[in-house]
Amino acid sequence: MDINERAELAVYLKAHGYNCAQAVTAALAHNTELDAVFLNKASAGFCAGMGTMEATCGALIGAGMIAGARTEGAGTLRYTRRLLNSFKEKCGAVTCKDLKSLQEDGKPLCPCEDCVRNAVLAYGEIME
Repeated sequence: MDINERAELAVYLKAHGYNCAQAVTAALAHNTELDAVFLNKASAGFCAGMGTMEATCGALIGAGMIAGARTEGAGTLRYTRRLLNSFKEKCGAVTCKDLKSLQEDGKPLCPCEDCVRNAVLAYGEIME
């Protein structure tokens, strides 16, 4: 499965009961030695901007979690900074509050489905 297919898997999972962080960690779990059930539990609290506080997007947090697992913490800060920048270029913001803010056309800046897609794609650009 290539990164585009994994991005669409994340969108599918988001539409079928996973939160943003869970959808991204599940779609990218193959990059870790961690159990998918563990990743699902570990990422459960990062929806709606980290515990519903409208802070950092859960999809971006999920990508950062996988980057940390893949690098075993070595250089992860550098990778997560690059993930954040790529995600921001694709989505226009990094906080849930800003991403969900309604624009003049009445649509959010970046819907959750696009956030999970773009988080996986950003991960692919930076880590693969």
